Amino acid sequence: MVARSVCFLPSVASVTGGGGNMKKFNIRKVLDGLTAASSSSSSATAQPGTPRENDVVQETLQSEHFQLCKTVRHGFPYQPSSMAFDPVQKILAVGTQTGALRLFGRAGVECYCQHESGAAVIQLQFLINEGALVSALADDSIHLWNLRQKIPAILHSLKFNRERITYCHLPFQSKWLYIGSERGNIHIVNVESFTLSGYVIMWNKAIELSTKTHPGPVVHISDNPMDEGKLLIGFECGVVVLWDLKSKKADYRYNYDEAIHSVAWHHEGKQFVCSHSDGTLTTWNIRAPAKPAQIITPHGKQPKDGKKPEPCKPILKVEYKTTRAGDPFMVLSGGLSYDTVGRRACLTVMHGKSTAVLEMDYPIVDFITLCETPYPNDFQEPYAVVVLLEKDLVVIDLGQIGYPIFESPYPLSIHESPVTCCEYFADCPSELIPALYSVGSRQKRQGYSKKEWPISGGNWGQGTQTYPEIIITGHADGSIKFWDASALMLQVLYKLKTAKVFERARGKEEKPSTDIVDEDPFAIQTLFWCPESRMLCVAGVSAHVIIYRFSKQEATTEVVQLLEVRMQCEFSEADSPDPGGEQTPTLPTSAASSSPQEAEPPNQLTAGVNSSEGARDNIPCLQVRSSPLKQSPGYQVELVVQLVWVSGEPPQQITSLAVNSSFGLVVFGNSNGLAVVDYVQKTLLLNLGTSELYSPSDPCQRQPRSPRKPRQPSGGFCDSNDGSNNSEDRCKSPTSGSTSPYNSDDERKQNFIEKAKMSRKISSSGEQKLDLDVSAPDAEDRSHRWSPWLCKWPVGSMKNGKLAARMTRKLNVHKTKSDPHRYGKDNAFTRSRSSSVTSIDRESREAISSFYFCESFPRKSGSLASPCLLVGTTQGSVMMVALSLQPGGDQKLQQPLNFASCGTLVQLKGGILTMALLDAAGTMLPPSCEAWYDPNASDEEKEKEKTRRRRPATPPSSQEGQDSQFAVLCSEKQANVLAMPSQTSIYKHNITETSFVLRADVVQMAGAYCIACFCANGHIMTLSLPSLRPLLDINYLPLTDMRIARTFCFSNLGQALYLTSPTEIQRITYSQETCDNLQEMLSELFTPVETPEAPNRGFFKGLFGGGAQSLDREDLFGETAAGKASRSLAQHIPGPGSMEGMKGAASGVVGDLARARVALDERGQKLGELEERTAAMMASAESFSKHAHDMMVKYKDKKWYQL
Repeated sequence: MVARSVCFLPSVASVTGGGGNMKKFNIRKVLDGLTAASSSSSSATAQPGTPRENDVVQETLQSEHFQLCKTVRHGFPYQPSSMAFDPVQKILAVGTQTGALRLFGRAGVECYCQHESGAAVIQLQFLINEGALVSALADDSIHLWNLRQKIPAILHSLKFNRERITYCHLPFQSKWLYIGSERGNIHIVNVESFTLSGYVIMWNKAIELSTKTHPGPVVHISDNPMDEGKLLIGFECGVVVLWDLKSKKADYRYNYDEAIHSVAWHHEGKQFVCSHSDGTLTTWNIRAPAKPAQIITPHGKQPKDGKKPEPCKPILKVEYKTTRAGDPFMVLSGGLSYDTVGRRACLTVMHGKSTAVLEMDYPIVDFITLCETPYPNDFQEPYAVVVLLEKDLVVIDLGQIGYPIFESPYPLSIHESPVTCCEYFADCPSELIPALYSVGSRQKRQGYSKKEWPISGGNWGQGTQTYPEIIITGHADGSIKFWDASALMLQVLYKLKTAKVFERARGKEEKPSTDIVDEDPFAIQTLFWCPESRMLCVAGVSAHVIIYRFSKQEATTEVVQLLEVRMQCEFSEADSPDPGGEQTPTLPTSAASSSPQEAEPPNQLTAGVNSSEGARDNIPCLQVRSSPLKQSPGYQVELVVQLVWVSGEPPQQITSLAVNSSFGLVVFGNSNGLAVVDYVQKTLLLNLGTSELYSPSDPCQRQPRSPRKPRQPSGGFCDSNDGSNNSEDRCKSPTSGSTSPYNSDDERKQNFIEKAKMSRKISSSGEQKLDLDVSAPDAEDRSHRWSPWLCKWPVGSMKNGKLAARMTRKLNVHKTKSDPHRYGKDNAFTRSRSSSVTSIDRESREAISSFYFCESFPRKSGSLASPCLLVGTTQGSVMMVALSLQPGGDQKLQQPLNFASCGTLVQLKGGILTMALLDAAGTMLPPSCEAWYDPNASDEEKEKEKTRRRRPATPPSSQEGQDSQFAVLCSEKQANVLAMPSQTSIYKHNITETSFVLRADVVQMAGAYCIACFCANGHIMTLSLPSLRPLLDINYLPLTDMRIARTFCFSNLGQALYLTSPTEIQRITYSQETCDNLQEMLSELFTPVETPEAPNRGFFKGLFGGGAQSLDREDLFGETAAGKASRSLAQHIPGPGSMEGMKGAASGVVGDLARARVALDERGQKLGELEERTAAMMASAESFSKHAHDMMVKYKDKKWYQL
C-alpha cells in the first residue's frame, strides 16, 4: 500500500533535471532532439532561403530548465467523510471519500496528500503532539502518516483480510490502537511497529451468553477517563459493554431498545451518554446498568399525558463536555422532528437550561468540540465547535452569546458558485494586490467572532518566490473573484457580481422566455483582463459582454450604457463554391428574389418582437436594469453589449474576447462572426461574418453578397463594402433593417425618438453625418481585388442610455440554424473538425476562437508596423485585420477609423488557441496598453494621470527585404512561427497527431519565452521559441472531466493550475528552479510544543485512591503476555515514508537531503547500538571482576591440597 503525497518529483527518465558535475543521461532528451531536428528540417526544406536556427535567435531555454511537480492544492476538500483535531499542535485533518487528506493550520498553512488506493477515509486519529496521524480506510486498511516532514508520507500500513473496520480509538499518550470490526470483534495494534497484538476481544465474550442474536458492528470504543483498564464498547444493536482489560471479562452490560450511533463520557468517568436512532439521549451511571439514569428527546414534542415522546430523526453524534465554572455543554447533530420536512441540517448546543439550534447551509458530515485540555479526565472547558459540512467548514465560538462563527482564513469559498472559467496571472504589477485588497476589504461580512482563529498550528514556508500572483475565477452565478495567489497561498481579494447589471426575475412565472440557457443565465463564459490598465471584459452565456473600469471611488450610474448588436450570418447552398476551383462571381439579383426575409415579419429595431404568433426578433436574452445602479469602489460597469435574437434564432454564445485599452476597443466573436466595439464612444464599429474576413484570393473564401436594398446613410453603424451595393449601402443606421417598414430617414428617426425615453449625446460634436471616402468598386472588380472598409466614428441615437446598433449580415450561400452551446456543469469545449469536410460545412461551422491585438506589418512589402488585429478561427485560419488608429486622448474622438482585411496569413490543423508576436531577438511584444487612471477622480488628478499614461510603443520598422518580427501561432494540432512582414513560415511543429491541445499559452520562463501546451491525452509540453524545439513532454493528467479542460491555464515563470474537483484548485509548476526550492517554500505542519501538564490529582484523591487509574498496556498487549496474532488476519506493508521507503524514494536535491537524514538516523542508531554494546560489555566486565574477586577471597587462605 503506497500513498501519493501533494508533490511528486518524477524520475529522471520522465522529467529532465541535472545536478552535480556529471551530466545525467536522459533518453527523452535524445528523442526530443530527434523530434526537433526532424520538424525543423522539414519546415526549413519546405521554405527555400529560410534562415537556419542558430542564425535567427540565440535561444537560452533548455530541457534542464523544466521539471513538473504539484505544488499546493487550495479550496474545500471535495466530498469530505471524516475529521480529526490535534488539540496541542492545533492542526485539523479532513479525509475525503476519494482517499485524500487535507491538513490545515494557521492561515496559509495547508497540505494535501493522497492514499494510493483511493478508498474513502472513514476515520482519522491524531497521535496527539507526536506529529503523526492514523487513517482508517473503507478498504479495511489503516495507515500511519508522518507529519514531521513538509510533505507527509506513510510510515506503515496494515491491511486486514478477514475483518471490516468500523471504528478506531487511540487513547491519549498511548501506543496501542483499538480497532473495532463489522463482526463485533476488537483488535489491538501497536502504532510504533504497526503489528497486531494477540489480545483480541471477541464479540461472543463481550455480550451475555443468553443473547441469541449477533450484536452487530462495533460503533464505539473508548476507555474510562478515570480508569484506563476499563474499555467501553458500543454495538450497533443498542448494547454497551464495560470491558475489564485485565480480567478479560465484561464488568457491566447496558441494554437499550434503539440502535446506538455514538457514546460520550463525563470526564469523571462515572457517567456516559448514548445517542440513538429514535432521536433520544440516554444517560447511564456505570454502576447501574439496569436502566438509564435519564432519557431525553431534545427535539421531541412532550405529550401532556406523560406518554413517550414522538420519535425523531437519529442523533448521529453527541459530545459531553464539562466546565469548572458552570453547566456542562452537550453538542449533538441530528435528532430533528420528522415533521420538519425540508428544514436544513442543524447543530444543537445544550448548555444548562438553554438549547440553541444552529442551522447549517449543508448537511453535517462530522463535528468536533475543541477543548482547552487534551486530558480526558480533566474539566474539558470547551471553547469552539468545528463543524464539517458537505461543502463548507464552520467554526462556532462557544464563549460568546449567540454562538457567532469565526471568520475563516482559508480559501474554502471557491465553489460558492460553480467555477466556469479561470485565469492565472503570475508576475503581475505589484500595486494590483493592495488596490484589490483595499476595495475588497469593504465587502467583508459583519458579525463574526472577535477571537482569533482557533486552528493555529504550523509555520509558513521560507521560500524566495516573492513575485505577485493573481487568480481570477468566473462563476455560474455571474460573480468574479480575484485571489491573491502569491507565495503558494490563496486569499480572496475582491468579488464582483456582474448580475447586478441586469434585472432579476422575482419568480419562475416572471422568467423571460428569451433565455438561451435553462439555468444560470449570468454564468461567466470567458473573461479578459489587462493588469496594466485594469480593464476587465466579461462574456456571459446569455451572449452578453460587460466592460468594467477600476475605480477607488464610489459612483452612481443613473442609466447603464447598453449597446445591442445583431449578428447573423446566413448562407445559401446554391452559391457554395468548390474549394478546389476558382471563384465564380455570382450576378446580383433583385431584392425581391434574393432576400430570404421578405416573407418574415419585419425587423423593427426600435422595439423587439416577442409573441406567440411571431418569431422573436431584436430581443436580448437579459434585461438591463433601468433603475440607477450604485457602484461600490472596485470594478464599475462601463458598457454592456448584448447580442439579440434574429428572426426567431437565439444569439450564438461568445467564443472569444479581447480588449485593448490604448485603442479603446473590445472585440468579440462567435460562430457568426466578429464585432468591434469602441467602449469609449459606446459605439459599434464593425460587424462581420467570418467568411468576410477571407480575401477573394483565398481558396476557402466565400463570395459575400448582400441583397440590394435602397438605404439612406445616417448616423449609425458602418459596415464593410460589399461591392454589390452602392456607396450608400456601406453605412447603415442603427435603426435601419433589411426590411424596414419606413420609407425615409425622417420617419425612422421620428419613430425612434417617440419610443425613446431620453436622448443622450455620445460626443461633444453632436450628431455627425458620415461620409465615405472610398467609392465602391464594380461587382466584376470585387472578385479580383479586396477593398478596405472605411468608417468614421459613428454616432447613434440613445434610448435609456442604449444605443441600437444592430446589423444583419446575410450571405447568399447557405442558411444554417445553429443551436447555442448551452452552459452546463461540464459544458463541452470546441474541438477541431476533420479536414475532409466540405466547403459548405466548413463555412457553416467556423467560429472565431481567438484574438490578438498587436503592432505588426499588414503588408508583405511593408516597412512600418501599424496596429493590427489577428483573428483565429476554429478551422485553423489566421487572418489579419489592419486598424488605422489615431493617437489616444481627446483627439481620438474626432478622427476616423479604418479597417482593412489583409486576408489569411496561414492555415493550420485544428482550431487556433493562442497567438503572440516576438521581436527579432525573440522577446515577446505585448499589446500596447494604457496605464490605469481613476475614471472618477477629480479633473486635477486626471490631468496628472494623463501626463504619466503609457503610450503605445513606437512602431518597429523593418528594412526592405528583412524580417523583424515572429508571429507565433498555436492550434489544437500544430504550432507555427511566421517571419513578418514576409509572412514566411520558418518553423512548424506537429504537436499531436492522435489527440488535440486543450490549452496553449505563450509564457515567460527563465528570461525567455516558450509555448506551454496541455493536451487531451494528459500530456504537458513546452516548445522553445522561435524554433519550436520540444523541451518538456510529460504524461501528467489524462482528461477525465470537462472541468479540467475548461479551467486549465498556464502562466509565466513556470506556473499553472486547474480545477481538480468542483471545490479545489490544484497548482503545479513546470519549472526546475521551483521544484528544487519547493521544500523551502512549503509550510511546516509540525512545530515543537510542550505537552500540557497532567491534572493535579489532589491530596485526598492521592491518599484514598480516587484519582485516575493508570494501566501498563505493554504487560497486557505485548507479545510476551498476549502472544502473536494470526498472520492471515492482516498484512503489514512498509510505507514510502519509513526507512526502507525513504531509501528507495530519495532522488535529486531533495533526495540527497533525505538520504543524508536517513544516513544520519542510521548513524545515530548505530551509535546508540554501539553505546548499548559498550555498556553491556562494561557490565559484563564488572560482573566478571566481581566474580573473580569473590573467587580470590574464597580461596585466598586455602592450600593447594584443600581445593
